[in-house]
Amino acid sequence: MIELKNISKTFGRDESAVHALTDVSLTIGDGKFFAVVGKSGCGKSTMMNIIGALDKPTSGVVIADGMDLTSLSDDHLAEYRNKHIGYIFQSFYLEPTFTVLENVVMPMLIAGLPRARCERAALDALRKLDLGDKAHKKANQLSGGQKQRVSIARAVVHGPKIILADEPTGNLDSHNGAAVIALLQSIAAEGKTVVLVTHNTEDARKADITVELKDGRIERITENTAYRAAEE
Repeated sequence: MIELKNISKTFGRDESAVHALTDVSLTIGDGKFFAVVGKSGCGKSTMMNIIGALDKPTSGVVIADGMDLTSLSDDHLAEYRNKHIGYIFQSFYLEPTFTVLENVVMPMLIAGLPRARCERAALDALRKLDLGDKAHKKANQLSGGQKQRVSIARAVVHGPKIILADEPTGNLDSHNGAAVIALLQSIAAEGKTVVLVTHNTEDARKADITVELKDGRIERITENTAYRAAEE
């Protein structure tokens, strides 16, 4: 479980200060798929960075698994991110001249895990995403949808509890975008917490809960049970 308690984030000072988030409180349950929506500049990415321990709030507290993230040192935050968070981005961030397998194992190797163990875990993750036959292809030989599935494999391979997805369908066509959202739904169904940041309201409605931000504040929280039941 992740708890944001009275979170505010301000960039700059005095007259140049920008209040990205103001007094935001939110509880994100384990095994839930949350979508955060709102116009550009509403604070979506700032919220995701704080949830993912990439940034600290100006005030307020972030509790994850009983730990106060706002009190941790930079080294301990890096360790927390390594163990507990998986990131998926709009731009994939794959090394184009590396193979698919090399891209997926890279974070685990950086964490100091044995190569053989990393490669076994990576191949297993790729097979689950129907990419086993692409393991030894260069990343620049893949389609956009395949690249995003590789980035999802890289995000989940080390068994994180939390998956953060920042506009993961932004560079994809509707078919591949729908496939990525379905994968995120299945990841949440396995008991992981998924937080999706998106401009796409249709994608957001496929999450369990939609959080709407406006001017750095939570404007509305909607459970999408009825919508998802109608879809099924």
